[in-house]
Amino acid sequence: MIKIGGGNLNEALEELERERGISKEVLVNSLCDAMVAAYKKHMRNKDATNIEAILDEQSGEIGVFSTKVVVESVDDDETQISLAEAKEIDEDVEVGDEVKLEVTPEQFGRIAAQAAKQVLTQRIREAERNLVLNEFLEKKGTLTTGIIQRVENRNVIVNIGKTDAIMPQKEQIPGEYYKPGNRIRVFVLNVKETTRLPQVIVSHAHAEIVRELFELEVPEIEDGIVEIKSISREAGFRTKIAVWSNDPEVDSVGACIGPRGSRIQTIVSELKNEKIDIVRYSEDPVEYIVNALSPARVVSVDILADDEYAHEAMVVVPDDQLSLAIGREGQNVRLAHKLTGWKIDIKSVSQMEKAEAAHIYEEPDEVIEDDFEHNDDSNDDELQQEIEEEMNQQAYDDEDIQQDEASEDEESSEEDE
Repeated sequence: MIKIGGGNLNEALEELERERGISKEVLVNSLCDAMVAAYKKHMRNKDATNIEAILDEQSGEIGVFSTKVVVESVDDDETQISLAEAKEIDEDVEVGDEVKLEVTPEQFGRIAAQAAKQVLTQRIREAERNLVLNEFLEKKGTLTTGIIQRVENRNVIVNIGKTDAIMPQKEQIPGEYYKPGNRIRVFVLNVKETTRLPQVIVSHAHAEIVRELFELEVPEIEDGIVEIKSISREAGFRTKIAVWSNDPEVDSVGACIGPRGSRIQTIVSELKNEKIDIVRYSEDPVEYIVNALSPARVVSVDILADDEYAHEAMVVVPDDQLSLAIGREGQNVRLAHKLTGWKIDIKSVSQMEKAEAAHIYEEPDEVIEDDFEHNDDSNDDELQQEIEEEMNQQAYDDEDIQQDEASEDEESSEEDE
């Protein structure tokens, strides 16, 4: 047996457990595995399977033992022991039993200590990595609070407890200044396992941050009375959130705004004065689209396509509301599209009137063309017959006129005579 710590070993293991969060059992197993690995390397017998190390936590002694089977006749000295030799160790032993023989080499202390240190350090790192990995896998998709450490290559490094997380540039709010030492709420976007500590990716621009903030500030959402149906966000500029009340007596929009706007103001302050439009959700797509385009007023909504492949709508707004409905650089209609899932085409009243007038102006030509296209052979025969009758009638009329003129000439001759 080798003494590696005396009575202080147990205390040292307990202290490691408190500081690193690694159980004492894991540390003891790691220490024993280290001793076995060192023994096999020292004895140049890496294939041995019956070697184990046993640690006495109270005395701080550890030894390497070989487990052998008791037999009548020994065929393999490495794994078997004769009954006579086994009786010297334990008088009650019988054939087929197993006995443990200490095989700790002399002058093994320094080698064992070095091997134990290396393996123990490695196992502690592995245990820490697994703890962090499991912890943040559970936190994936949730909001957490961290402290900004530094900015490296446009990435913000945020300490979120047992590890530092990375906030890439695309997950940052445009124009936001991230000062080291400031506390920040971030969304745990992804956790990647690496050879060292797991790499945690966080976001300050994700739409789910808004959801988490509303759940924290609005008790009705946490209780399930008010439900968040959809969120669309352009971080740092504007967010639209669609809410629905499961209780007819509870106003979903009013609950999110709070008394005198206290709840929404808290969320807006947390998001650095980002604009938030709270929209009342509706199962009626027309009403939902009208609400999503607020604060713009809508004259009409015409559903162009509504199936599993396409959702398209034509929206008409007053002339003075067109720019407001579209928003700066199309932001309002873009957020409304993301919120509702509908493709929205917006036109003003005057634009629709011009389009309708152009359509009416072109329509008569189309009607005439359609009439000619739809004439059949029977219509052609009837038309030909009418023309012939008119020509015959004209011929009869011409003959009558000629006869009348001839009679008048005769009468005038007789009078002259």
